[in-house]
Amino acid sequence: MQKKQRTFTREFKREAVQLAKTSGKPMIQIARDLGEASSTLHHWCKEFDEHGVQAFPGSGHQTPQEEEMRQLKRENELLRQERDILKKALGIFSRGQL
Repeated sequence: MQKKQRTFTREFKREAVQLAKTSGKPMIQIARDLGEASSTLHHWCKEFDEHGVQAFPGSGHQTPQEEEMRQLKRENELLRQERDILKKALGIFSRGQL
C-alpha cells in the first residue's frame, strides 16, 4: 500500500521554519512534533534561506528565474522548429533547380 504524499501550505512551511529558527529546540524535535522528517524541515529552512519571501511558491507557481527559463526554452524550441522547416524547404526547392 502506497503512502499518500502530504502537502503543506506556504504558511505552514513558513511557520515551521520560524519555529525552527527561533524556538531554540533541536530541529529533529521540532520535525517530530510536526509529524515530519527532519530532512524535510531542513530542506524547508534551506529553501527559505535561499529564496526568502519567494520561497514555497506552490504548485504551478514559479520563481521569476524559473518562469524566464521556461519561456526561453519554449522560444528556443520554436526557433529550432522554424530552422528545420526552412532546411527542408531549401532541400525541396533546390532539387527542382537541377
